[in-house]
Amino acid sequence: MPAAATTGVLPSDPLRRLGVRATAEGGELRVWSANAHGIEVSVFEGKDPAYAASTFSLTQDAAGVWSGSSPDLTPGTYYALRVRGPEGPTHDFDPRRNLLDPYARGLARTESGEWRGYVQHGDFDWGGVAKPATPLDHTVVYEAHVKGLTKLHPDVPEELRGTYAGLAHPATIAHLTDLGVTAVELLPIHQSVSEQRLQKMGLVNYWGYNSLSFFTPHAGYATRAAQVGGTGAVLREFKGMVRLLHEAGIEVILDVVYNHTAEEGRGGPVFHLRGLDNASYYRQDADGTYIDTTGCGNTVDFELPAAQRLVLDSLRYWANECQIDGFRFDLMATLGRGANAEFDPGHPLLRAILDDPELRGVKMIAEPWDVGMGGWQVGNFPLGYSEWNDGYRDRMRNFWLRDIADARAADGVPSEGIGSLARRLAGSNHVFALERGPLASLNFVTAHDGFTAWDLVSYDEKHNIGNGEGNRDGTNDNKSWGHGAEGPTTDADILTARRRAIRNLLGTLLLSAGVPMLTAGDEFGRTQRGNNNAYCHDSELTWLSWDREAWQAELHAVTRELIRLRRDNPALRPVRFGRFGETTPGATQMDWFNKEGLSMSLDDWDSPAERTLQYLAASTPEFEPFNRILLVVHGLETDVTVTLPEHEGVAGYTLLWDSSQDDLAEREPEHAPGEELAVGPTSILLFRAH
Repeated sequence: MPAAATTGVLPSDPLRRLGVRATAEGGELRVWSANAHGIEVSVFEGKDPAYAASTFSLTQDAAGVWSGSSPDLTPGTYYALRVRGPEGPTHDFDPRRNLLDPYARGLARTESGEWRGYVQHGDFDWGGVAKPATPLDHTVVYEAHVKGLTKLHPDVPEELRGTYAGLAHPATIAHLTDLGVTAVELLPIHQSVSEQRLQKMGLVNYWGYNSLSFFTPHAGYATRAAQVGGTGAVLREFKGMVRLLHEAGIEVILDVVYNHTAEEGRGGPVFHLRGLDNASYYRQDADGTYIDTTGCGNTVDFELPAAQRLVLDSLRYWANECQIDGFRFDLMATLGRGANAEFDPGHPLLRAILDDPELRGVKMIAEPWDVGMGGWQVGNFPLGYSEWNDGYRDRMRNFWLRDIADARAADGVPSEGIGSLARRLAGSNHVFALERGPLASLNFVTAHDGFTAWDLVSYDEKHNIGNGEGNRDGTNDNKSWGHGAEGPTTDADILTARRRAIRNLLGTLLLSAGVPMLTAGDEFGRTQRGNNNAYCHDSELTWLSWDREAWQAELHAVTRELIRLRRDNPALRPVRFGRFGETTPGATQMDWFNKEGLSMSLDDWDSPAERTLQYLAASTPEFEPFNRILLVVHGLETDVTVTLPEHEGVAGYTLLWDSSQDDLAEREPEHAPGEELAVGPTSILLFRAH
């Protein structure tokens, strides 16, 4: 049985070894609560989590840690806590409740619906398989839902579809490796429950952003056989998935939700923290009113060292015992809120995550906002984090969609020019500090929340009636465009424009400096029929369909080619920002030209009428051979003639990709500096310079 956070912990650490660990006498349990008056532990009979066979009491030390041992607390047993404490507006003690140990490595549920902790064996043979350790500049993230990815996959056996085992099936892995992505970022796999409101509506929290446990994989994503085998079998199936993905060279990144718990607001269900020490674990006023910066009913107070330690121990567990490669932190601004609930980029928890030797080499990705005051913190996290760059998302959507729509309505003049797109294309150095570099930007044009890429080019408005909230939920600011029709259409011109637009969006994403994230299904035009907030649908609306039309197969081939081009051209993926007049290893030398092949002027950068640029990027070799590319971006619905730029060391250009054409077989690939070249409407062209 594994100890809880034992490695690298000094004996003097007052919060060491929380949870259950094996001893010569059976098992020791350590739980933190500053305000409890007493804690009793019930150990349940055999495999019956409803019958308490024995109990023992815990004693408190000066640091607020309650501990005790029992010969019955051994692997394979279930246990729960009963906690006594004071009354008052900030407390919620009730010794009649059976509470979960927040560090429980496994969970079980009784017939009455109560939860129990489980003492795991934890044994697993990794077979010598190591983490892929993909460099961040080579990383292409694929955001996916464990169930949704394979639930309809015809080549995955039916009993494995929608499960951890299904994700690790050869058919799924073949899709990922053929596409060329290097990491799967899984929507939350911590054990979660649906909110009471959704349950009353007959809906579920499909996405899983309502964590019950920070240490236990969600049982509902395991095969039926593993679920019958119990929480230990679920954990083994999860680890088996990780091992098989690693064997294929694919990293596993977990979307983790530490900012709040499934206990919701005051009056919500009580599972663990609220019953253990509500006054300490949750942010609240003196009268017990919760300070909610998450929009989910409660907010964990990360001023509290025990709350910080809970996160660190959870991360260590997943990164080491489960071999996870990285974490994406939901609403991470909340984890950086200190005194007075204000965000602090130097918050002890934010620093500890980066400095912990047990987390060395683990990728850390922040969703750099929450819904509280001062919650938007893009660009403000410390060196070592990549951040979801919503400014990148919005500008790419505007450039390829809303600006074009505005131009149609304004005699061909769009609302904004090329300059703001160029900054994003080059790594968003106006957002991220010089020392952080372009890899601080996690680039995306879609994610699990919001429109899919195909819906982005097919709808002007959201269609969320099925969510049960009168179409009020979900953002109204989608920066989308249906190209003249709302949703499905048979109009050939509209379909052509939509397909060109999605190629431009994906092309920009995969050819920009930074770390790209592709949402599962966007590579073949998945739709959610205009629903931009499908969190409560566990159905074919959110599951990936593997039945594809010809245009979808073509889009898949385009996406695969773009990922290959990114991989083959280091100039597209700089590690550092360059400094003017200096040679910076790992940076890219960038030269910007207008359509005439001349260096961009201030007017070129700022004019809404200027929608064409040429971006010449040369790598500064550090670990890979020298590489230089030319990217031509044209953002108007009219043809344009560009003059390819002349530059020292450039003798010619070889065309590698053109978003306006699927097949380059009949195109002349070789072109000379100074040559005039016809460029089609709203398109991207990529050349290798030589």
